[in-house]
Amino acid sequence: MKKNNQLLEIQKFAKSFHLHDSTGHDWWHIYRVVNMAKKIAASENADINQVEMVALLHDIADYKMNDGDETIGFTKITDFLTSIEFSVQEIESIITDIKNISYKGGNNEVLNQSIESKIVQDADRLDAIGAIGVARTFAYGGSKHRMMYDPDIHPALHQTTEQYKNSTAPTINHFYEKLLLLKDKMNTTTAKQIAEKRHLFLEQFLNQFFEEWNCN
Repeated sequence: MKKNNQLLEIQKFAKSFHLHDSTGHDWWHIYRVVNMAKKIAASENADINQVEMVALLHDIADYKMNDGDETIGFTKITDFLTSIEFSVQEIESIITDIKNISYKGGNNEVLNQSIESKIVQDADRLDAIGAIGVARTFAYGGSKHRMMYDPDIHPALHQTTEQYKNSTAPTINHFYEKLLLLKDKMNTTTAKQIAEKRHLFLEQFLNQFFEEWNCN
């Protein structure tokens, strides 16, 4: 019963944090990630409660949600979980799983990543591709006042996390710098299957975009 009550409190906490976001990291992104993570977890030997908690909290720690600060989000999570009587060990487990999810320009290679972290990572990445992924990408770009596209600014694969964080490239570049790479970075069989269809949509969208850009 205690766990159920704690989970409800985490849901309220996450919803309150994300409710008014307009960058593509809103409550409904969290909602979709939670549901996708549960779907993936059904085919894996995973702790479903851990999966749900990590999915609910993962973007509270995201530096993009904290003015570029990579640590304050984890403090918020720790303080909140402590307030609803999570043990130090439980909090450390959740924090570790969240830290291991982040993309960071493809430079966040993790050893011994838990299956729960892999599942939420897959669910989060799936929400970055397909039709919703396209919509979220332009929502984020617009929120950061980025150009939609500039043919004179070419995509660049970032060699460091700092380069990735500091990029101000046009939104279309993000497709090549991250989104089109995600299909081959999925961890689970279920996610790999779903990613194929969503990846194809990205390719179709880009083909149509450039046809229209060239007035065809």
